[in-house]
Amino acid sequence: MIEDTLFMMLIVGLIVAFAILGMFIWGAKTGQFDDSHKMMDGLLFDSQDDLNDAINRENKKESQKEEKKSKPKN
Repeated sequence: MIEDTLFMMLIVGLIVAFAILGMFIWGAKTGQFDDSHKMMDGLLFDSQDDLNDAINRENKKESQKEEKKSKPKN
C-alpha cells in the first residue's frame, strides 16, 4: 500500500517537474524573458514622468519598425 502511494507520488512529481521545465524552455525560446531595457530605464529615469517618456520613446521606435516592415519594396 505505501509503496504504491510512493510510486504514484514519484510519477506525479516527475510529470509536474517536466511540465514546469518544458514551460520554462518554451518561454526562454519564445523570448518571454527578454527585457533588456527594463533595468537600464529604471536606473536612468528616476521620476514617473521620465519613465513615461521612456515608454513613449520605446513605443515610437517599435511603431516605426512596424511601419518600415509594412511598406512595400519598390
